[in-house]
Amino acid sequence: MTSTTKTGAFSHKNLERNVSLLGLCALGAVAIGGIVEIAPLFWIDSTVEKVEGVRPYTPLELTGRNIYIREGCYVCHSQMVRPFRDEVERYGPYSLAAESMYDHPFQWGSKRTGPDLARVGGRYSDEWHRAHLKDPRSVVPESIMPPYAFLAERPVRAGQMSGHLTALSRVGVPYSKEAIKEADTDLMAQADPNTDVAAFQARYPKAQVRDYDGNPAKVTEMDAVVAYLQMLGTLVDHQKAKPFEQPR
Repeated sequence: MTSTTKTGAFSHKNLERNVSLLGLCALGAVAIGGIVEIAPLFWIDSTVEKVEGVRPYTPLELTGRNIYIREGCYVCHSQMVRPFRDEVERYGPYSLAAESMYDHPFQWGSKRTGPDLARVGGRYSDEWHRAHLKDPRSVVPESIMPPYAFLAERPVRAGQMSGHLTALSRVGVPYSKEAIKEADTDLMAQADPNTDVAAFQARYPKAQVRDYDGNPAKVTEMDAVVAYLQMLGTLVDHQKAKPFEQPR
């Protein structure tokens, strides 16, 4: 028994002192671990389980998302509710991977100066969002968020959305040819409740059609941002979609 122990210790010591042999053994261990982790992925179609209700962004929502990214909103607001009791009780059902499957890039975030926005859709009225964006402290006195009143003055210009949807379709977002063709028309139609939007709503189920910025005379960046915020977390029935029980 003593002889075996000494032999094992001696062999291990030799391995540690032989740089070439140690490197070769380390490479072998990493290669085996990598194969075990990666190889199964070649036999499955997707690592994200699809959930009923998830759809691509409408052109107006996508424009609002682009403005959200442009203004750096993701720096202070995450869009991922972690599966912990305190987060679920404060923000709502924990996030599902499928909810971000059409996000390029996703907006999960790593810091919260303000609240998480993954479930903000429908929690507040359009009027509240407009007031909050124009003067945050008018509705949240302790807020340190800067004002974005200029969004109500900047018109949204159609003309480039077809190209944007085409680019997203090439990375896997399932925009149809018709959706790409009608992208610029759909962009303006979603903010105009007087437009015939039957075809638009057939392309984008659960899409909300109305004047978001309170100014029906024009479609502004405020329209786009509010439209984007109002759809976050509204597409999925979480009671049907949850893959395991909510944290207790």
